[in-house]
Amino acid sequence: MNDPIADMLTRIRNSQMRGKSTVITPASKLRAWVLDVLADEGYIRGYEKTTGADGHPAIEISLKYYEGEPVIRELKRVSKPGRRVYMGVNDIPVVRQGLGVSIVSTPKGVMSDQAARSANVGGEVLCTVF
Repeated sequence: MNDPIADMLTRIRNSQMRGKSTVITPASKLRAWVLDVLADEGYIRGYEKTTGADGHPAIEISLKYYEGEPVIRELKRVSKPGRRVYMGVNDIPVVRQGLGVSIVSTPKGVMSDQAARSANVGGEVLCTVF
């Protein structure tokens, strides 16, 4: 697998289209940090670390719905393995005029665009969520 973050985002998108309440993805620290931001911003209920059917560590993500519709309407990968996207603190994109969130990997950790601006750090823009 070349891009584990894109794989996790695709699993979340596909599970929400099918109306699933949970989705399982392989575990990694970066995936857990991205899920921490999604949970803090209220896009998912939460997640817990489990063991997959093959015995490898996995993460079970609890998806969130509001009145039968998924809370996450749009989930896009910005920085990819073939084209990394780094931005300074002044260049971090505002998603849907502040209604959405950009998830940024900074030297101070993975955080939302608002937290990165308040900490005055830039970094790699991983994905945008609306």
